[in-house]
Amino acid sequence: MFAAGIIESGANTFLLLIAVKHFTAGAGAKAFIAGAGSFGLLLSPVAVSFVQRRRWSATVAVSRFLMVGCGCCALMAAVPRLWLYVPACLIAMAVQSAIIPLMTETYHHNYPAESRGKLYARSFVLRIMGALLFAWAGGRFLDWQPELFPLLLLCFAVAFAGAAWCARRIPSVPLEDNGAAHPLHALRFVREDRVFRQTLIVWMFMGFANLMMLPMRVEYLGNPAHGLARSAAEIAFLTGVVPNLARLVMNPVWGWLFDRMNFFALRIVLNCGFALGILAFFTSDTTAGLITGAIIYGISTAGGDVAWGLWVTKFAPPGRVADYMGVHTFLTGIRGIAAPVVAFQMVQHFALSSLGWFSAILIVIATLLLLPEVNRDKARRKGEVLTEEVTD
Repeated sequence: MFAAGIIESGANTFLLLIAVKHFTAGAGAKAFIAGAGSFGLLLSPVAVSFVQRRRWSATVAVSRFLMVGCGCCALMAAVPRLWLYVPACLIAMAVQSAIIPLMTETYHHNYPAESRGKLYARSFVLRIMGALLFAWAGGRFLDWQPELFPLLLLCFAVAFAGAAWCARRIPSVPLEDNGAAHPLHALRFVREDRVFRQTLIVWMFMGFANLMMLPMRVEYLGNPAHGLARSAAEIAFLTGVVPNLARLVMNPVWGWLFDRMNFFALRIVLNCGFALGILAFFTSDTTAGLITGAIIYGISTAGGDVAWGLWVTKFAPPGRVADYMGVHTFLTGIRGIAAPVVAFQMVQHFALSSLGWFSAILIVIATLLLLPEVNRDKARRKGEVLTEEVTD
């Protein structure tokens, strides 16, 4: 998990920051880098199907995919050219996202249902610490010796290798092969499961808004066109250190709430937090305002880590957790690829504060769509309790 946090800091801050500061990349290249992780999510059902057909255990597959990311980062460090940097970023960040359904299956296999959120959050603290420490150290290093950015890329390669070594030692079982003819077979669950379908629709609105503004944080702080032009250390502090400190403190709380709280009510609270964090960050040009927005965003992200990573374990039938998560990550990949492209195009015509308001409106729509599900879920759970009492 600690190594995964270092990789996360690269995905969220440094790879895009290097593109902006060192390569002076254009909108297209920045959008590709910002959407690289989402491209991996888009391919996650393919990865799950690939692993199922080969009857690999989930963690053996994860280890092999991570070594691909290791090779890409080492190649970027050895040949620091934009023409290689962009596709290598794309592949490295794609493989670390494509493995998410396999890791969700691993959590489902190893963590008991009644304490899954708490245990997941507890282990995730190590990931947050890795992201936090590397964001602080990496930002200071780039300010001190910006021309030595390939050393950061080597650090990411080592982190990929370390994560692969650890993953291979986690207990797991081969994924069940259902004999489907194509890798997107799990999309049928969207049609068959109404609650799953409704939740995915809601997540599309909220996720598009959040993913649209996520890479804009680096753009807003680093591009002189927006009037701030903060240093690399300041950018890493505001996009990596501050939100990750908030995540570190609040992650165990959200894990505890995930095990006990109505999931849809939890999602509504998180939506409100993301909307407030976006507005606070992108409508401010003062350090205090930016820190406030980063803290709110970090608190919400702590809950989002748990909810996004585990929610399918509450709804998926036995043996179908990886498939359900694959559908979820596939749709996340669609919006994750589209959102940065839309954002980088819109920012050429609108102020970032306007984009912030637009994102907040999308999140409000998502929240309104969730309200009926809260009552339905309460009624369903009440019915289950009454049935159990009658049976007893």
